[in-house]
Amino acid sequence: MATTSATTFLIGSTVSFRSRGSLLPQTKPFAVRFTSHNLLASFCGLKAATSVNCESVSSFLGNESSAALRGSFALKAQKANQRPQYGLQPLATYKVAILGADGGIGQPLALLIKMSPLVSALNLYDIENVKGVAADLSHCNTPSQVLDFTGASELGNCLKGVNVVVIPAGVPRKPGMTRDDLFNINANIVKTLVEAVADNCPDAFIHIISNPVNSTVPIAAEVLKQKGVYDPKKLFGVTTLDVVRANTFVAQKKNLKIIDVDVPVVGGHAGITILPLLSKTKPSVSFTDEEVEQLTVRIQNAGTEVVEAKAGAGSATLSMAYAAARFVESSLRALDGDGDVYECSFVQSDLTDLPFFASRIKLGRKGIEALVRSDLAGLSEYEEKALEALKPELKASIEKGIAFVQNQPITA
Repeated sequence: MATTSATTFLIGSTVSFRSRGSLLPQTKPFAVRFTSHNLLASFCGLKAATSVNCESVSSFLGNESSAALRGSFALKAQKANQRPQYGLQPLATYKVAILGADGGIGQPLALLIKMSPLVSALNLYDIENVKGVAADLSHCNTPSQVLDFTGASELGNCLKGVNVVVIPAGVPRKPGMTRDDLFNINANIVKTLVEAVADNCPDAFIHIISNPVNSTVPIAAEVLKQKGVYDPKKLFGVTTLDVVRANTFVAQKKNLKIIDVDVPVVGGHAGITILPLLSKTKPSVSFTDEEVEQLTVRIQNAGTEVVEAKAGAGSATLSMAYAAARFVESSLRALDGDGDVYECSFVQSDLTDLPFFASRIKLGRKGIEALVRSDLAGLSEYEEKALEALKPELKASIEKGIAFVQNQPITA
């Protein structure tokens, strides 16, 4: 890495040092900036010579909590060449497994999780080619040990003792393919993988990325129920990408500082079931009716926007990996005792008459501590109508997932 007289390197961390008054704690991005006023003589991913300056900059990680800093790092003064240095010593204690680690989402997701100071072990599973991914990542000088597992015979070992399981496995969307077209292929993949999770790490947080999430999360729930280990507080459909997109598009439209923007997104994770609550945007900002319509439609169709731009070469893999890594880091922080972790996720819910619903949730050591009910209070007329309009489609997707499992035997 080239260096100059003032070299700067950014890695993700888990906290910020300043809090802002708010009725509801918000997820805020944060990173640690290492600045060396001479040459960056030694950088190992978690240490930099001469000085450390922490400030809020754009990253997928963290919300405002100085407690997470104290819980995740211990600053330790060191001596070298008679000059003060400071190293960040992580308390890496959590084990994460990625099922589908060789895919378009799995590989960048694995890299981002490898950077987390909270991860001690990163287990990578796929049906083929994962050995090379693990070998490549294992050269990164961050705390976690990377292990590879290939094929069904090694799946159980991959999952032993895991705290967080992330499932991006499945086929990607192609031009002209709807999320529903993915169902028959991905439903079987998710069912098989969740059966293994139930048998080997039933207490783990389970993050479902495989589409269509509106159906695959109910599939996972039914599998876990039939296995007798279902805990609704630990099963999550990862809808963070909808939030990431909403925040980005609103910040661009209104010329706002991106790290300050927070737009809750509710409903589901496909088409019209994705409902950004623009009236709840923080900081408070006004939209014309035309802007609300344009932003809502763009957020709902953003996945198609990427699929078409890639012209058959893939789907939204990089942004999905970024969003999934943010949700993983939030889960790890919650497991580590941070009491101020909020994300949106598609979960079992009683906020509406639907059994599953995406909304903002509070995360804790045992999973979901609370659903944030206030987000659905005081909606705009447009949002009220959109909420009612999405329910039939979301209901059908949920029921399709449930029926899929109920009509098939579960592997003992």
